Amino acid sequence: MKFFGLFGTIILLLQGCSAQSGIQLIDAEMETVVSETLSYYLYYPEDYHSTEKEKFPLLLFLHGGGESGDSLKTLKSNGPPKLIAEGKQFPFLILAPQNPYKKKWWNTRAVAQLLDTIVANNRVDQNRIYLTGLSRGGGAAWEMAVQYPDKFAAMAVVCGMAPVPYASWISREMPIWVFHGDKDKSIPISESQEMVKRLKNMGYDVKFTVYEGVGHNSWVQAYSTEELYSWFVRQKKYK
Repeated sequence: MKFFGLFGTIILLLQGCSAQSGIQLIDAEMETVVSETLSYYLYYPEDYHSTEKEKFPLLLFLHGGGESGDSLKTLKSNGPPKLIAEGKQFPFLILAPQNPYKKKWWNTRAVAQLLDTIVANNRVDQNRIYLTGLSRGGGAAWEMAVQYPDKFAAMAVVCGMAPVPYASWISREMPIWVFHGDKDKSIPISESQEMVKRLKNMGYDVKFTVYEGVGHNSWVQAYSTEELYSWFVRQKKYK
């Protein structure tokens, strides 16, 4: 008890000194270090290992909230990982990290660091890196397009939250394809409508696919769209 009483007295004395000296603003600096552990799947095209010099495109896939956590196998529930598990072949590498937090937003800086490491250690064509995400991962895709505007050659967002002010920060050279169900009660279609409208008014290259009568799980149809993947491989940052 004596310790806490003395500590409280010291605090009061320090506060009194600060008040008497009139200091209201100080300059300070602190170095912060944030560590993140990301589990991930990395898919290689069938002919990747049979060629020694060819560079391949890479698709970064960000899952939705339902696949977050510590069980990597849940990633196979939706999107490209699900299709891969069913036997589908893709012409590019696919990087699918897992958000370890069920109730937290994606740490997009950590995702970018993982992506850079994968690119540096594999034969990836850096002019053909693509980005896609669904639901919470779709919102994170918009965020990454803002934070790293020169990294991606194309982006596809499925039923993601889309803050309209982001539009001004996205690269005008990057084609975008947006998908949404018009009966989505989790993330209203208005999120995508307003973003697409703003981007088109600003002269961006945007495709918009609306699924009538479809709710939040519009990713089922979106990622089953074969044209989506052929559209991706046609995109390149420097043509």
